[in-house]
Amino acid sequence: TFAGAGGSCLGYRMAGYRVVWANEVDPHAIATYRVNHPKTHLETGDIRKVTGESLLAQLDQLGIAKGELDILDGSPPCTVFSMAGKRAKKWGVKEEHAGTTQTVDDLFFEYARLVEAVQPRVFIAENVKGLVTGVAKGYFKLILKRLRDCGYNVKARVLDAQWLGVPQSRQRVIFIGVRNDLARKPAFPFPFPYRYSLSEACPGIIGHEYQTAGFKDAVTKEGQPARTITNWNQSGGRGFAIVRRGHGFFPGERRSLDKPASTVLTNTESLGLIERGVSIKGYAIEKEWNKLKEGESSNKYFQLVKASQSKPSPCITSLGGKASRAGVTHPTERRKFSIAELRRICSFPDDFKLAGSYSKQWARLGNSVPPLMMKAIAEVVRDEILLKVKADA
Repeated sequence: TFAGAGGSCLGYRMAGYRVVWANEVDPHAIATYRVNHPKTHLETGDIRKVTGESLLAQLDQLGIAKGELDILDGSPPCTVFSMAGKRAKKWGVKEEHAGTTQTVDDLFFEYARLVEAVQPRVFIAENVKGLVTGVAKGYFKLILKRLRDCGYNVKARVLDAQWLGVPQSRQRVIFIGVRNDLARKPAFPFPFPYRYSLSEACPGIIGHEYQTAGFKDAVTKEGQPARTITNWNQSGGRGFAIVRRGHGFFPGERRSLDKPASTVLTNTESLGLIERGVSIKGYAIEKEWNKLKEGESSNKYFQLVKASQSKPSPCITSLGGKASRAGVTHPTERRKFSIAELRRICSFPDDFKLAGSYSKQWARLGNSVPPLMMKAIAEVVRDEILLKVKADA
């Protein structure tokens, strides 16, 4: 449920699961999900209108009876609980979400309703860390009680994506529930003994341009111009180097990475190219960005952070893709990350397709559970719970 672009679903598939059903209401997320998960049945529309009976009927057509589904996953919208949001002021208030005006703080209980109806062996749910802090704790306790009342042994822990192979610090509350009759306890992954830095995640993407579904991803080339540009793009698609000022090419020229460059000109100033919506030049946050060192955050603009090359990226939020809005920025250039870079930072494959404008694509990635994070969780649930339950049967 609440599948979004399919980050969790991709993580499950990486762990060897078959994703058979999903629900999403946002049009841009639906378009992205369908192109990347064509074999999964996608139920579009408000989760409130999905009945337990209709879901059971669809599962029955797949040969899955009530109580036989391994996992029912859910990531209910969390803006009203987010530390970056207005929290309690938004509870019970209708706001724009997925192209409609609605309340969203009740959606976790809609997910619990389906858990109770379907009775999967395990459920896994995700939400923001803000759900267990401050004034939101009351909601957390209500959610926990409701999930336990569905007949499950439920535990919740705060996990950070950077602990689980993702080059991004992203803390989330993970709920895992095991049906009481299975007599197994929830299991969570242990932190990996390493962390991936930004430079490790993007060694070949920073300084290049990819073409993506919807628009062109462009990133300026760092360093000195090479004598020959060779076949760099090993993962498919068309690659381009972006010419910067003083690199000796004609102004505004793009160079294919699959062909040798022509003669480099001298005394020619070329205009640097930046993808639309990425550069922060000319905006108020540019002056503040100039003052920051790598890894520092602004005291003036909330959420303005200059990422550090030697550490995992700070948390990528869904609204950070707007050029004028403070958010996570490139460590050495006055811009937001390209979508190609962002895929790596969020642990999506390079060939993962995204629909819509730059800001819409950013939002899809910023809203998603990182696939490698969910892969780690799903592997532990598989090995410590599901396989042992089936061995006992």
